[in-house]
Amino acid sequence: MSTNINKKVLMTVLIIGCFLSTLNQTLLNVALSSLMDVFKVSPSTVQWLATGFMLVNGILIPITAYLMKRFSTRQLFISSMTLLLLGTIFCALAPNFSILLTGRMIQAAGAGIIMPLMMSIVMFIYPPEKRGSAMGLIGFAIIFAPAIAPTLAGFILEYFSWRWLFIGLLPFVIFIIVLALKYLINISDQETAKLDWLSVILSTLGFGFLLYGFSSAGSQGWTNPIIISSIVAGIVITYIFCMRQLRSEDPLLNLNVFTNKSFTMTSIINVLVTMIMYADMILLPIYLQDGRGFTALDAGLLLLPGALVNAFMSPVTGKLYDKHGAKPLFITGLLFIIPTMWVVTDLNDSTSFTFLMIRTIFLRIGLSFITMPLNTAGLNALPKLLITHGTAVNNTVRQLAGSIGTAVVVTIFTVQSLKHTENISKELPTAGIDQLKALASIYSSSDAYIFMTILSILALLITVFYPNRQKSVPTK
Repeated sequence: MSTNINKKVLMTVLIIGCFLSTLNQTLLNVALSSLMDVFKVSPSTVQWLATGFMLVNGILIPITAYLMKRFSTRQLFISSMTLLLLGTIFCALAPNFSILLTGRMIQAAGAGIIMPLMMSIVMFIYPPEKRGSAMGLIGFAIIFAPAIAPTLAGFILEYFSWRWLFIGLLPFVIFIIVLALKYLINISDQETAKLDWLSVILSTLGFGFLLYGFSSAGSQGWTNPIIISSIVAGIVITYIFCMRQLRSEDPLLNLNVFTNKSFTMTSIINVLVTMIMYADMILLPIYLQDGRGFTALDAGLLLLPGALVNAFMSPVTGKLYDKHGAKPLFITGLLFIIPTMWVVTDLNDSTSFTFLMIRTIFLRIGLSFITMPLNTAGLNALPKLLITHGTAVNNTVRQLAGSIGTAVVVTIFTVQSLKHTENISKELPTAGIDQLKALASIYSSSDAYIFMTILSILALLITVFYPNRQKSVPTK
């Protein structure tokens, strides 16, 4: 590793790249309803723009530990930004939904590299006692992107074509590629590493079948033989993949990181919190737009204050982590999150806009105490040799949890919406189709939030057993 690293320049380039990648990932959340109308597709189909993006991340991230050994920091970063550029061009020119989805997949391939790459770099260039603050600054950039994305997307959809969601990104992505070519340096030495193609195939098939099964269950039903077969196949192939990694002398993804209790517990909490976070980002705009008739811009404005609070809190919670450790922050965060899930389990057609905005601010305060400290705590518990695998595992878990959480919540929403439509049509036989759809959407959102409340309580129970401030681990 280079001993003369300009950390500020290096981190600035990486953070801007990560900001653009995260902005791109979250830009479509409030646009899904509009894109359903543009391309004439169902909710379970359009959600693949979000779920498919995370699925590609989940498939690609296990390979990043190998990529970080085989290629330089500079090569990986520029490659990820080039893929983001190519995918964005596809999306901007998309004549149909299939091409749009293809573009999103190409974008996701780039995004899958950048996050674990950046986290690994932080763990390498900062000592353990300063990693919380460094990750907090990264958290600001990562969270600021989804903070402005809904409002930005809502404004674009209100006044311009949906294509400008992608056209507007192009000059910024080109700019960061030029910046990287000029200023980005390598922080680690390259190694001669052999790629285990069978493991790549197993992880791709395993995660792919799982996601297909969960994502399609909403429209096709959980009893559909194809859905059952897909989920079972996904579980079996993923199990074979895990067994291969545990037996390999040079695994694609070193699962021995789970022998560390702190890392394992942060991973479990990570799954639950990520499911809650991604599900809320999908569900609340659906409730506001389909259930209440708000515009995409309105939905974005409601989400904006909470997300900004989350972003500006991230550096603060990073410093608190360095001072007090992870457990007090996790408990504090979940004591904010649980009530914010519970208060929206009885949504109706008169729930005020202001109430939902304040609720979202408190949710985001809670998340700021958990998201980046969670990553730092898990990786800090590992020896340095396992950090690249730890970041890969960490990000794989997070992306798959986000994908499955979104798919399950949309499934609950879709299934409950059919039931509520039937019940409402009996209770209000004179109700019009639009009124039926709106009421069913509102009640189905409440049902989905009950599930999310249960997840948040479960996360708190696990956190109670999380070890107190960790001892330092060996660096070798």
